[in-house]
Amino acid sequence: MASNIGKKVIPIKEGVKVSVENGKVMVSGPKGSLTMQLPKGIDILIEKDMVTIKKQYESSDLEKYYGLARALVFNMVTGVEVGFEKKMELSGVGYRARVDGRDLVLNVGFANPVKIVAPESITFKVEENIISVSGIDKELIGDISSKIRKVRPPDPYKGKGVRYLGEKLRKKVGKAAQKAGVK
Repeated sequence: MASNIGKKVIPIKEGVKVSVENGKVMVSGPKGSLTMQLPKGIDILIEKDMVTIKKQYESSDLEKYYGLARALVFNMVTGVEVGFEKKMELSGVGYRARVDGRDLVLNVGFANPVKIVAPESITFKVEENIISVSGIDKELIGDISSKIRKVRPPDPYKGKGVRYLGEKLRKKVGKAAQKAGVK
């Protein structure tokens, strides 16, 4: 069974350059450059304005990497061309976030503020209670956002904490409300 994602062609816009050397894909564009090691058995065909992912041989083990390789290369091309951004919401009385140089400082109810160090290609921006994490590497943005959320995950009773923008929380009722029969 062939991967439907792996079959799709990746369009390359003007200003983005894709090259392959010794199983490594290098993508460079206006926002920066990214490099990734290709899984064994996966090849890339680069034409004028598109990239196609090909399998060197048919194998059930190779099938799982076929669609993955296409998705990762597509994210690299999109990242160096446009970039990615993930927004998070900070909610709670006295909870604050600020950018200190390149790092993010969170005051979320602990005795000391929590400092999140920004990797090379990541930038933080804080506007009121919204934290924006942006950069060219989608995987790294997700990792950093997850690390920020783990500092103070949303509380299921009051909803205080750090959550992704638009994330729905199922709030629990407290013991007193439960005894009174409120749901």
